[in-house]
Amino acid sequence: MWKDIPVPFYLSAYFFEIMNPEEIRMGAKPVVNQRGPYVYREHRYKTNITFHDNGTVSFLEYRRFFFRPDLSDGKEEDYVVVPNILVMGAAIMLEKLPHFLKVLISGALAGLGQGAFMNRTVGEIMWGYDDPLIDVLNNYVPGLIPFKGKFGLFMDFNNSNTGLFTVYTGATDINKIHIVDTWNGLKKVNYWRSNECNMINGTSGEMWPPFMTPSSSLEFYSPDACRSMKLVYEQSGVFKGVPTYRFVAPKTLFANGTDYPPNEGFCPCRESGIQNVSTCRMNAPVFISHPHFYNADPVLLEAVDGLHPNKEQHGLFLDVHPVTGIPMNCSIKLQLSLYIKKVAGISQTGQIKPVVLPILWFGESGAIEGSVLQQFYTSLVLIPSVLEYVQYIAIGLGLALMFVAIVLEVKRQRNAREKSQQEPELQNEPPQYSETTPLLQDASEPNQNNAAEA
Repeated sequence: MWKDIPVPFYLSAYFFEIMNPEEIRMGAKPVVNQRGPYVYREHRYKTNITFHDNGTVSFLEYRRFFFRPDLSDGKEEDYVVVPNILVMGAAIMLEKLPHFLKVLISGALAGLGQGAFMNRTVGEIMWGYDDPLIDVLNNYVPGLIPFKGKFGLFMDFNNSNTGLFTVYTGATDINKIHIVDTWNGLKKVNYWRSNECNMINGTSGEMWPPFMTPSSSLEFYSPDACRSMKLVYEQSGVFKGVPTYRFVAPKTLFANGTDYPPNEGFCPCRESGIQNVSTCRMNAPVFISHPHFYNADPVLLEAVDGLHPNKEQHGLFLDVHPVTGIPMNCSIKLQLSLYIKKVAGISQTGQIKPVVLPILWFGESGAIEGSVLQQFYTSLVLIPSVLEYVQYIAIGLGLALMFVAIVLEVKRQRNAREKSQQEPELQNEPPQYSETTPLLQDASEPNQNNAAEA
């Protein structure tokens, strides 16, 4: 089960369609409309499994996605208007270049028909599309983007692995099970500005050490977010008969360095509630956050119309069986946003006012079900519960038997005492004779009857 996870995972993507692209170019406030979900069945499996002498195991975990139209509200062929990520991202990245070079690049973009926004299909945005802009950027500014060919937001997800994880098996210390030893051979990454933020902490996100308490926390390293994350206990619950602890993201998860100093290493920061991931995303001005800027600075929410954050739909959680540390139900949700603004010399940016504009948000969810859930429930809930009752029955039966044994022993001792008291009395009593017993004759007198018989 660990090697080829039987739990059905789903990736649900929601797009923020731009409703007023031309007005935004003129400096208007963005208006968005959520489209989706576009749901994909996700298969996970491990390869290159290698056990080591120090109690660790290495593996690559691959992910494959298959579109599920029956679960989706739309098709992959649906067209959606979103920011032109390459153009608007490149504009920010080119901001410090000489003005004449920016004008030259802007002219080349215009010749290719590139604008601030694009109308592409869901499938193209997700899994990649051919864009001549990539060749232009590679020719004019070599090294600006470290790839060639297609561009898509989830290209690196499909049919690819999340890096070489080396984790502890727990064979020598159960409290270290699945704790990450290294990722791609590294003890820490170099994306951020502090050692604390660069640390690879916790597990790889599949299971945690057992015997949890409400004071426990769930820490894991996410290659997609390029950092370690820590979730905190919220409440106890039950998932299909299995007791669970629910862990959620604290409000400090994406807080900026001003509101939460330990996060200073993730800066340069903007408002609280979004994290700049440009250092691990080709220096593009990309931010991650909770969907709809949930738990973020209200300034971000007020800058875009059409966002409606709420905990039930946009808060992430993990329901974990506390005895084993195995997740029973999970939903990890993240939003990708692009920082856009007017850049002098790049005519495509027009009069766009600075704004962190949501592109899409996605949720990866999974829950144990079917025969796996039944096996889990039987082995780790039902049988222990029965054994718990059996132990109380055994204790009760043992106490009853002890009580019976004590009663029998008391009766035995009482009978023994009565018997011992009766024996001396019998020894002191005179002989008793019945009326029919003849008296003994004096031995000196002759027996007349005997003499007559003689």
